[in-house]
Amino acid sequence: MAGAVQAGVSPARLTAFRILLLVERGGYAVDLLASRTASLEARDAALAEELVLGCLRWQSQLDWWIARLSGRDPARLDPEVRVALRLGIYQLRHLDRIPAHAAVHESVELVKRSGHRFAAGFVNALLRRVGREPAEYPDEAVALSHPAWLLERWQSNYGRETALAIARANLRRPETYVRIPPGTAIPEGVLVEPTDVPGCYRLLEGRAKNLRIQDIGSQAIVGLLELEPGRTLLDLCAAPGNKTAQALESGCRVIACDFRLSRLRRMKDLPCDLVVADASQPLPFRRRFDRILLDAPCSGTGTLARNPEIKWRLTPQKLHELHELQVKLLRNALQRLAPGGLLLYVTCSLEPEENQQVLEEVLGNLPERIVQRLPGRDPGDGFFAAVIRSS
Repeated sequence: MAGAVQAGVSPARLTAFRILLLVERGGYAVDLLASRTASLEARDAALAEELVLGCLRWQSQLDWWIARLSGRDPARLDPEVRVALRLGIYQLRHLDRIPAHAAVHESVELVKRSGHRFAAGFVNALLRRVGREPAEYPDEAVALSHPAWLLERWQSNYGRETALAIARANLRRPETYVRIPPGTAIPEGVLVEPTDVPGCYRLLEGRAKNLRIQDIGSQAIVGLLELEPGRTLLDLCAAPGNKTAQALESGCRVIACDFRLSRLRRMKDLPCDLVVADASQPLPFRRRFDRILLDAPCSGTGTLARNPEIKWRLTPQKLHELHELQVKLLRNALQRLAPGGLLLYVTCSLEPEENQQVLEEVLGNLPERIVQRLPGRDPGDGFFAAVIRSS
């Protein structure tokens, strides 16, 4: 049966089709790509990643084409038909090197093999009408493929030009940054370029197979902790452990916490203590710590270039729910901060509800030192960090 399904469809497109269907059901693209492209040849894995993330980045624009050419609401189509059309249109509109006949033929085959043979003619006819000439889109939300409410709040919070720069950055493939601790040799066969963050390099050529991929924004944040040998760091919400590993480079002792054992298992090779703890509840420690890192769960709106499905799932109500959780996390973390200590509150969100408004509710004011990185203005993902010093 599996062989029959794959007949006439490339491994890259078949994998991308299946992943996109799983994302429609609530899956996360990056995790699915990691697990489902591992057995593919490098070229096929790269194309599958391009197709999946490209379709998600440009989703509302692809759906505009479906509605314009068919007169039908894409949301009312069967998921298999909708996803196949998005794949075909994305290739026709955004991937010049892919022949049009291949994009059309394989999209039709995907529909047939998924049990929707009745829709093959519809898909074929629609895709053959998709041109590659510039188009006039009805508004910026479609042109920039972002929810209108998200663009509007960014314009209100950051100004129009910055908001448009954020949206445009979210549509580009993000650069890859790796962590090579100072004093560590750069592996052979890899070409990297140093950044202004010590130990952070931009990957230019080669595969980062034996290197830790970590965004430049994430790497820049850890330095705010002012770590040094002899200090003890309580790292809350620590998994998957990239910031933990970077903190350990300082020679400090780290106690890393997360609310699920399964998440901490990813960190079992790091030389630190691992503790299962739900930081939304009072923490299970009697002692106080002179350094605390609270990398709070958040909406992730600073990472939409690499996690584009987030923008189609997020709602204003979800921001309110996250705010309430983050307030609990910060209050509990502050209970364990020693006099004269330093707590670093971090999110990869651009939204004030998760950043400034959390600090104002808990502290009554904003700390003196706040660092915010914005996509399109700063390299890498968007991050917010506030340094809180206890008296």
